[in-house]
Amino acid sequence: MADEVRWLETVGAGDVEEVGGKNASLGEMIANLTGQGIRVPGGFATTAAAFRSFVEANGLDAEIRGILGELADGRRELADAGQAVRDLFDAAEFPQATADAIRAAYEELGKRYDTTDVDVAVRSSATAEDLPEASFAGQQDTYLNVVGADALLAACKDCYASLFTDRAISYRVEQGFDHDEVALSIGVQKMVRSDLASAGVMFTIDTDTGFPDTAIINGAWGLGENVVGGEVTPDQWTVYKPFLDSEGLVPILARTVGAKERKRVYTDSGDAPTVNVDTTEEERRTLVLTDDEVLHLARWGAVIERHYDRPMDVEWAKDGRTGELFVVQARPETVQSRAGAGTLSTFSLDETGELLVSGLAIGQAVAAGEVQMISSAEDADRFSDGKVLVTSMTDPDWVPIMKRAAGIVTDRGGRTSHAAIVSRELGVPAVVGTQDATEVLADGREVTLSCVEGDEGHVYDGILAFSERELDLEAVPQTRTRVMMNIGSPAAAMQWWRLPAHGIGLARMEYLVNNVIQAHPLALLHLDEVSDPDARRQIEELTAGWEDKGEYFVDHLAHGIATIAASQYPEPVVVRLSDFKTNEYAGLIGGTQFEPDEENPMLGWRGASRYDSDDYREAFALECRALERVRTTMGFTNVVVMVPFCRTPEEADRVLETMAQYGLERGRDDLQVYVMAEIPSNILQADEFADRFDGFSIGSNDLTQLTLGIGRDDDRLTHLFDERNPAVKKMITMLIEAAHAKGRYVGICGQGPSDHPDLAEFLVEAGIDSMSLNPDSVLTVVERVAEAESRTT
Repeated sequence: MADEVRWLETVGAGDVEEVGGKNASLGEMIANLTGQGIRVPGGFATTAAAFRSFVEANGLDAEIRGILGELADGRRELADAGQAVRDLFDAAEFPQATADAIRAAYEELGKRYDTTDVDVAVRSSATAEDLPEASFAGQQDTYLNVVGADALLAACKDCYASLFTDRAISYRVEQGFDHDEVALSIGVQKMVRSDLASAGVMFTIDTDTGFPDTAIINGAWGLGENVVGGEVTPDQWTVYKPFLDSEGLVPILARTVGAKERKRVYTDSGDAPTVNVDTTEEERRTLVLTDDEVLHLARWGAVIERHYDRPMDVEWAKDGRTGELFVVQARPETVQSRAGAGTLSTFSLDETGELLVSGLAIGQAVAAGEVQMISSAEDADRFSDGKVLVTSMTDPDWVPIMKRAAGIVTDRGGRTSHAAIVSRELGVPAVVGTQDATEVLADGREVTLSCVEGDEGHVYDGILAFSERELDLEAVPQTRTRVMMNIGSPAAAMQWWRLPAHGIGLARMEYLVNNVIQAHPLALLHLDEVSDPDARRQIEELTAGWEDKGEYFVDHLAHGIATIAASQYPEPVVVRLSDFKTNEYAGLIGGTQFEPDEENPMLGWRGASRYDSDDYREAFALECRALERVRTTMGFTNVVVMVPFCRTPEEADRVLETMAQYGLERGRDDLQVYVMAEIPSNILQADEFADRFDGFSIGSNDLTQLTLGIGRDDDRLTHLFDERNPAVKKMITMLIEAAHAKGRYVGICGQGPSDHPDLAEFLVEAGIDSMSLNPDSVLTVVERVAEAESRTT
């Protein structure tokens, strides 16, 4: 029995050649990580020696070699060769010694779990699988809810045959593995009754951006195969790992309810031991894990990652009878962990078109081409290279098609689905989980697939112009002046985390309010007073599941800000309080009736004047609650709060008092509060503002507008609007001198230093502390700043 079967607790990472990557990893965790609280279901593995004995006893070696040789030299098609080899396994029988060893181990496993016919999961584990350089994810088959020794032997033989599925043969050829050198081990584990609860996948790295400090967790009701296979759109959580062991913190950066259209559960049928059933409406709108369970899994992921010293792809399951969580698989992540750190490729869409469908963006790139609808992997021969593949979902049989596609669009699936994982591995952008792409898109239609506009991927009508740039991140000069980024969206923050910037000098709250929250805060707080029935309906749909509509605002704003803060921690992230004008606020859902009609919103009720106003104070409280949650509950004390458009020192006093009432007291927990310097009064009374704030950030557009008396949107005066005007430069010099005399920080947020090299040099000479600009300008401005500093030293 020792040659044919090994108990999982007796194998480890060094036994890949004997029990394959998957089983070696399970044994490694059982032996080394159960002491740290990680639960792994017990079981045993058949060995590679047992596989080779099976092949030898049935005389399959020469026949397999001959069939695959005919495939290699073009005398057989892939489908025909694969089927021929699988037929050989189907007709073969286990050697008696191997069959007896498997039966005996199955009986012992039942005794360990105090049952006669123990239900088991039967998983293939190839000796070339789950390696750091090649995932082989899903290339061999898995069988669930297998009960009885006879059924187990049948499943084991099916696993052996799955070593020669079309997809497995193709993948080995693609990865350069010799078929003769690969053997199959089979893992037999006690089933976790996740059919009564939930299961899913966790990556210990951001699978889209490579950001190493987050864990991405996906989950759905029932057995985990629906999540892995992309058959459902799962719930998703993003967790910041460095704060997991900090007492009292809840570092969940994002939480998304997926559609979870169906769940896979047990049946009583031996022919079909599991089946997919539709989920209920309540199941679809309910998260499958609590926050405590999410953090528990994330801590396990961090432990596993530390043990293996690399980012990991972990499958988890929750037992519905006991409520316990289990890790059922762990393998190295094979895409982002191997990405080069020296360069950063960026894409941008240069024009827009009619939006056709949206889903999750996979791979930060743009692709364009003609749609080709494929409903089955059996139609692979019909697919034309370079087209945009559109289908309901993918599984490993689709890989030969996927690698020939310019882009991929699916109806179903999440960020850890097969379509998403393989698309990343192939470097092909994908939009997954659109729900209706196969209904909306048609064969031959020209489309552009964009995955560079945030978490959401878009498919536009027509072939749109786009650009690609490659930024060299190595040999970036060091500067005394901090070069920072202006960021609007959490997705952009994560996209640019690799840039050698020194934090974020301007994080705009408006993006989150406008694009994520979408509704006017007062309409949320007073929904019963919203007179527009369409607005009420939209708000009800947006906030479904949120009894407290104000909490909907706070939660979404906090998660967005926290993600931006996480991308740079511990570098400072300056978050500007909302600075919509009245006409922009009115454009939010339900906003019209809460906003006055102003002749000149640019100079009207905006910024600080709203925060302590009786007409807006309760809405401002929501912003404060969100920021306080980010700093104290989630732990991002690198967040600096900035007050925009503050006209007088007295107004500053009222705003700071209001902020303190809602938990944002300057100085408490090292909270710094800055003020925008964008009004001449900010400059002329800089010493008084410096007594109230920790720093200034120059808003060069508004400062230029108000210094020169030029509307920045007036096309006829564009030739006069110049941040380098002597009057504007004098304002900046005055501010820096006055602020520094009081020991206060001064930065500038705007594109001026990137658009005008001489302005960057002037700012360095004037002693500016930081420049914050759009991410794609950072490297250029760093070089300019370094040159300017060398001349002023």
